[in-house]
Amino acid sequence: MAHVDSTGGVRLAVHDLGGSGGTGGTGDEILLAHATGFHGFVWRPLAGCLDGVRSVAPDLRGHGDSTAPSGLDYRWDGFADDVLAVVDGLGLAGTRAVGHSMGGAALLLAEQRRPGTFAALYVYEPVVFPPEWAFGDGENPLAAGAERRRATFPSYEAAVRRYATRPPLDELRADALEDYVAHGFTPSDGEVRLKCPPAHEAAVFRMSTSADVWSGLRDVRCPTVVAFGSDDRPGPVSVAPTVAERLADGKAERFEGLGHFGPLEDPPAVAASIEQAFR
Repeated sequence: MAHVDSTGGVRLAVHDLGGSGGTGGTGDEILLAHATGFHGFVWRPLAGCLDGVRSVAPDLRGHGDSTAPSGLDYRWDGFADDVLAVVDGLGLAGTRAVGHSMGGAALLLAEQRRPGTFAALYVYEPVVFPPEWAFGDGENPLAAGAERRRATFPSYEAAVRRYATRPPLDELRADALEDYVAHGFTPSDGEVRLKCPPAHEAAVFRMSTSADVWSGLRDVRCPTVVAFGSDDRPGPVSVAPTVAERLADGKAERFEGLGHFGPLEDPPAVAASIEQAFR
């Protein structure tokens, strides 16, 4: 595990998930950016399906083994700062990157701010909404749900058993769920506790419209696939095709039978799509 400094006093943990790629800016690395509430290790099942590349996955600020920002400032510009800090710290300029949900938005925002950072992008249901989707004075339901999350379990095994039988994490493939728990919890007073506390996850959700990724989509000029599942409820899935249309070189790809956690539901299928997109 490497460490990289980012803005806001954040110290990022960056995980090398293995593979046969190179070690610095040679084009055979892939940077993987996770969703809100997750961490870099949840990409391990998918990374194992990618041939000929080295997969690098940071824990974004406040997640996994990375520290929280000063003042718990979770404006989403900070996640783009984290992406750029990893690119600079590991010499990954010109590489390709894959992002899920919030991680996809962070990659798009990083490329807007520094065009040419990535050779190509693949984003699965990025959280990118038009301005009229703002919650205004109303509560973000995802934030409210995050605050109600259970923060502790008697053991790692108890956490896996509970999540495996309750939505939404029951959609994850077994090994992705096990990695989520193994690296997303830490021992605490004879129990295990979430590394990303519910209040922090809720703060990230509340800040989901703090960065205007939407208006800068035309500035993302590298080839970009916007993938999405077949759940037609309002959310990132319903906006994904329009996000692809607004990009300078965007392509939409729909996965039948997958939901918002697609990369963690069916890692081989999404990995095959990534390889095709980057080939």
